[in-house]
Amino acid sequence: MKIAVTRDLAQIRAHIEDFLKGAREPALLEPGEELLPLNADNYSLEMRGSRLTLQAWDRTRNWSRRLTAITEATKARLAMTVEHFARREGQMFLLDLARRSGAELGKRSGRLVFRERFRLFLRRQFPEWTLAEVSAEADLEHSLSPAFPRAFLKHGQHGWAAIACPPDADSSSVLSFGLIWLAYLRDRERRVSLVGLAVYLPAGQERSAALRILCLDPQSARFELFTYTDRDDLLRAEPRDYGNLDTRLEPCRRPAPNLADPWQQIAALPGVERIPKHDGRTSLRVRGIEFAELSGGDLLFGLGQRRPAREHHVPEIARLAEELDRARQAGADPAHPLYRQYPEAWLESVARAQIETLDATLRRDPIYGQVPAFAAGERGILDLLAVDHTGRLTVVELKASADLHLPLQALDYWVRVKWHLGRGEFSANGYFPGIELRPDPPRLLLVSPSLEFHPTTETILSYFAPGIEVERVGLAVEWRKGLHVMFRLNGAQRPQ
Repeated sequence: MKIAVTRDLAQIRAHIEDFLKGAREPALLEPGEELLPLNADNYSLEMRGSRLTLQAWDRTRNWSRRLTAITEATKARLAMTVEHFARREGQMFLLDLARRSGAELGKRSGRLVFRERFRLFLRRQFPEWTLAEVSAEADLEHSLSPAFPRAFLKHGQHGWAAIACPPDADSSSVLSFGLIWLAYLRDRERRVSLVGLAVYLPAGQERSAALRILCLDPQSARFELFTYTDRDDLLRAEPRDYGNLDTRLEPCRRPAPNLADPWQQIAALPGVERIPKHDGRTSLRVRGIEFAELSGGDLLFGLGQRRPAREHHVPEIARLAEELDRARQAGADPAHPLYRQYPEAWLESVARAQIETLDATLRRDPIYGQVPAFAAGERGILDLLAVDHTGRLTVVELKASADLHLPLQALDYWVRVKWHLGRGEFSANGYFPGIELRPDPPRLLLVSPSLEFHPTTETILSYFAPGIEVERVGLAVEWRKGLHVMFRLNGAQRPQ
């Protein structure tokens, strides 16, 4: 509950003590300074005559302020007026980071602190350039994230765009926002020639950005990569030094063509798909949701925890498959949890069944899912690897909802496929048996409902190197009923 402004020192002290007693994750915040978490052993609140002083400390800081007023009090934060030197007034906050509004204010403060660090980085590395703009504010209209501070530097009629990734942010996202920022400045600053984009990342987190930069068109812009340490040591990183990929290609073993009894009757149920995996197992799915997996003659089943199946489990497994089939029909209740789950997996199911609709040159078999593997966490998109009738590989990336990062995440997978192809590892490991693979770089198909391509997709694709052949396939909104292609666009081409 909010309160009126109070300057009574006894009331101020009581409010602070009550707040700290009730806060699960108390912290002290002074604008422009790093957040200081509080516990019972690192702060003191003292009344000395007509002065109420709050002191807090950690291993590197000793903070002391005279408190003069409380201007706002809620369960998530206390806003206070403090007295600095020469009787200058300022603001200070006590936050409960366990509460949403307190945590949000803490995050925003952390962004502002890092923004000032970023400003110092730029002044050290671009000493003769004018720092025309530094921002850590959200700009939803232009898809600019507050998570990554961005800057605009000028020198005469030339300019640089710059962006930085804070230590606690997702480093895999910064380059997407950097390219969007560069394009935005080029559109806004028509009288300035934007030379390129400088990207700053925490040391040790630059590999992904380096590999992506190697796939961008050097004629479109200059791309510079820098790393920083906890002590703000800056180092220019050379993307070509990061050539080794975090990727592996397991040997491919085709499952046995015939299923053992009694699993044949499960695979024959309406809606059930048999999807061979590259490790020799067979996935049993209903429109993308796997409910059982075969390895030799053994079957594991269940939507959550898997358990071994015996012959007496057949009716139970059949009921599970039938429930999935009812819930995941195109005309079923869209509010049903099983209908809403894993839309990309459902899109993959339709794409596998109608691969020629996506591209008439592609073979129906074999089609591999999620190979090669690489450590990239949850990517939110599904990968298929197919081959056309001339032996050229095609990477198919599927996304059922708008995703700003789709182009660069797809590029990650494309790079790895190209890597293994160039070393002859697909054929050597048993993939695409009987097919002579062409050495040409793979094609890249981005597949999504036509209204679900993010508005920035063309912007990001416009910076791809010309040798990366990208096609976007936009599907009709009712793709669950079957694939109907609304448009095909090459590279950064925009719909008419």
